[in-house]
Amino acid sequence: MRILLLNQFFWPELAATSQLLTDVARHLADEGHQVTVVCGSSTYAGRDATPPPEVEIIRVAEGAFGRGHAARLLSYATYFASAAWHGLRIARPDVVISLTTPPLLSTVGMLVQRLRGARHYIWEMDLYPEVAVDLGMLRGTSLVARLSGGIADFTRLRADGIIALGECMRDRLAARGIPPARIRVAENWADGMLFHPLPHTPGDALRVIYPGNLGMAHEAETLARAIRELAPDPVRFQFVGGGSRRGWLREATAGVPGVAFLPYCDRPALNRLFAASDAGLVTQNDRCTGSVVPSKIYGMMAAGLPFIFVGPRAATPGRVLERFGCGWRVECGNHAALAALLRMLAANPEEVRAAGARARAAFLEHYDTPAGVRRIAQIIGAHAGAVPGRLVAVEKAG
Repeated sequence: MRILLLNQFFWPELAATSQLLTDVARHLADEGHQVTVVCGSSTYAGRDATPPPEVEIIRVAEGAFGRGHAARLLSYATYFASAAWHGLRIARPDVVISLTTPPLLSTVGMLVQRLRGARHYIWEMDLYPEVAVDLGMLRGTSLVARLSGGIADFTRLRADGIIALGECMRDRLAARGIPPARIRVAENWADGMLFHPLPHTPGDALRVIYPGNLGMAHEAETLARAIRELAPDPVRFQFVGGGSRRGWLREATAGVPGVAFLPYCDRPALNRLFAASDAGLVTQNDRCTGSVVPSKIYGMMAAGLPFIFVGPRAATPGRVLERFGCGWRVECGNHAALAALLRMLAANPEEVRAAGARARAAFLEHYDTPAGVRRIAQIIGAHAGAVPGRLVAVEKAG
């Protein structure tokens, strides 16, 4: 089967969507499918040191991806045009999967579907324009929101399937009038070969780690107030990654001892940081329930690390906590409850270890890479049974 994957980020980029798509591409190639990836060349979160998947990678010309609005729009526009060009020129694919970087990339997938006779699946990493409306960047009644939402729904209603990252995202899609039968839930995963428990040395404080992006969809104010309140207590925080709210949090906690900020790192290095931590930290503001689904919980669970979720009960991390008992949840804005919880955990390390064991057990059963990529392969009809065949990794400039 010929499979075309569309996303601006791909190996060796460390962004979450890149890592997930790389895992799927690697699995599909191993199953004997001929996989082509059309991606950009910009770097956002750093470079992954793992070997490339054995697929054809077409890196297209694009504007440099930046965090400013103008730079990002230029990058999106140039990638968009290049992806459409290559999607119509390569050998006819049987299946195309479009992700959501840039937003409305599903229009390119639909173009290939209609003009090349391919099946099209939309893998919704974030819901647009919902996330922009949820964050106050757009008014829900504005022309841009209505137009972009209409275009997104037009492609969704014509796709062969839509992949949602959790039940909360499925509910948001259904609320837009997308038939539930068209939506398949496939939760994200982590690589159990790269994230796994390492020997753990207890420290003299509760060590909490926040990995990855800390952006507008995340709850930073509750963290800042709790951190300041915990200054005299044996609790230490480490923020590893980037994001638009990271600088604000750094300033808000300036002078508080035991708070460290580190840049993005590759997955093996992050696993070592997990091993030197006692608990993970995940946040999501209430407004973004279902429009954004945090994926950082799966790497923590793989490493046997319980996590604390500051966010709504209906969000996917909240549902995972209720299902597996692998951590704790605090409502957004309740910094006193978060501080009290962290003090309790610092005084009860055995409870932390027990929750970490439950996290690891749940990960092995549901969220390891083989289970995760099989969910995607089954949805698109690319399950085991393809004719064997290997492709040495090939890169082309677009």
